[in-house]
Amino acid sequence: YKFSISAYTCKKTKQKAGDFLKFFKTSSSSPDGYKMLIDDLHQTTAELNCAYQNLENVVEPDLIDYYIYQAKAVQMRYKFLLGCVKKLEGSYTKNPL
Repeated sequence: YKFSISAYTCKKTKQKAGDFLKFFKTSSSSPDGYKMLIDDLHQTTAELNCAYQNLENVVEPDLIDYYIYQAKAVQMRYKFLLGCVKKLEGSYTKNPL
């Protein structure tokens, strides 16, 4: 009996170490930062769905724990990104360009 973890994993996109810091980069074009936030929010949603899907398919206790922690981490990132988007949208509605 051989167990393969690859059967339960979803495809992840590669991110560079400095990609997250792009949010804090000052630039004259705010909509690009907004678009990047929305793209990351969509990517995080896909990763969250993947984590839930993996959690449903796994039976080994250690892997169940792993996917629970992974889902929790992705949920926290989603919450953070959603808060950033709401703040940005709130600032646009108060001060339209």
